[in-house]
Amino acid sequence: FNKTILQAFCLLLICISFAAQASEKIIILTTITDLADITQSITGDLAEVSSLCDGREDPHSLTVRPSFVVKARDAQVWIRVGMELEVGWEPPILRDSRNRRIQVGAPGHIDVSEKIIPLDVPQGEVTRDQGDVHAYGNPHYWLDPLNGRLAARYIAARLEALYPEHAEEFRSNLAKFLLSLDQRMFGEALVTRMGGARLWKLLLQGTFERELEQSGTADLCGGWYAVLRPYAGRPVATYHRSWIYLLQRFQLGLAGELEPKPGIPPSPRHLHKLSKTFKEQAVQIILQEPFYSSKAAELLAGRLPGCKILVCPNSTGGGEGADSYFDMLDHVINRLAMAFRDIDSNHE
Repeated sequence: FNKTILQAFCLLLICISFAAQASEKIIILTTITDLADITQSITGDLAEVSSLCDGREDPHSLTVRPSFVVKARDAQVWIRVGMELEVGWEPPILRDSRNRRIQVGAPGHIDVSEKIIPLDVPQGEVTRDQGDVHAYGNPHYWLDPLNGRLAARYIAARLEALYPEHAEEFRSNLAKFLLSLDQRMFGEALVTRMGGARLWKLLLQGTFERELEQSGTADLCGGWYAVLRPYAGRPVATYHRSWIYLLQRFQLGLAGELEPKPGIPPSPRHLHKLSKTFKEQAVQIILQEPFYSSKAAELLAGRLPGCKILVCPNSTGGGEGADSYFDMLDHVINRLAMAFRDIDSNHE
C-alpha cells in the first residue's frame, strides 16, 4: 500500500513538473525594441520578450549596465540586429553572462541581418579614419518595412526550430503580422485584391505602378506607399546615415548627412559647405533622431529657405507616437508627408 502511494506521489510530481515547464514562458532578449516588438507579435503569450535598448538611446553606443548581464544570464534566446550595430557593447554582455545558449553560433543566438540585403557595404579596407563605418553594411535596416517583414519570417523560423511544439502558434501569429504589415504598406483594399506577397514582388521588380495601371487597381492603393508616393524623388538630408533604408524604399532622395563621417559631429565649417550643396539640391527637410543634438540642424536650416527639421524616433518606444514597430513607421512616414505638404502649400 505504501509503495503504491509512493509511486502515485512520484507520478504526481512528474506531472506537476511537466505542467510547470509547459506553462513557463520562453525568455527572449533582443538588442533593440523593434526586434522585441516583432518577436512578441510572433510569440504572443508564449514568451517574455524584453529589449536592452529602450528606443530612446543611440544603439551604437549603449552603456552596459549590470542588469543587462543578469537579463542575458536568464535568456533562452538572444536576437540582435547584427552588421556590427552592437559591436561596442554586445561582447561583454554575452561574455559575462556565461550563458552558453545565447553565445554567437549557438542555436539560441539569432542574428537577423543574416536575411537582410545590406546597403552601404564599404569597398576595400575599413579604418577608423572613416569614422564609425560598419564593415558589413548599414545596420539600420529595420526602417524599411520590407526588412521588418523579412525579420519576422526569419525570427519565426528560428523559434520554430528551437520550439517545434509551438510551431503552429508561431506560424499563425506570423501570418497575422505579415497581413497587418502588408495592409499598412499598400492599403487593405489592394492587399485583399492582389495579395501582399505579390505586391512586394512587383515593387522589387520595379513593375508595381505599371501593373496597377494595367489591372485597373491603382485607385485601391493606400497605406504608407500612397502617403509618400506623391513626393518620390524629393531630397531629404539626415543627421546620421540611419534613414537610407526608409528613404530608398519610398523613393525619396538622400541629399546627404550632416555628419562629415559616421559618428563625427559636424563643425561650423562643414555646415557652411553643406549649406551651399543643399541649396543647389533644394533640400527643405532635415530628418534626425531625438538622441542627437539639434543645434547643427538648426544652424543649417537657418541657411536653407523654408527648411523644416523633423526630429523623429527611429525605434519603437523612441518617442511619442512610437509605441509599436508599426506606430513608429506610421509616425515617421506621416511626419514626412505632412512636412512635404506644408512646404508645397507655402509655395502656392
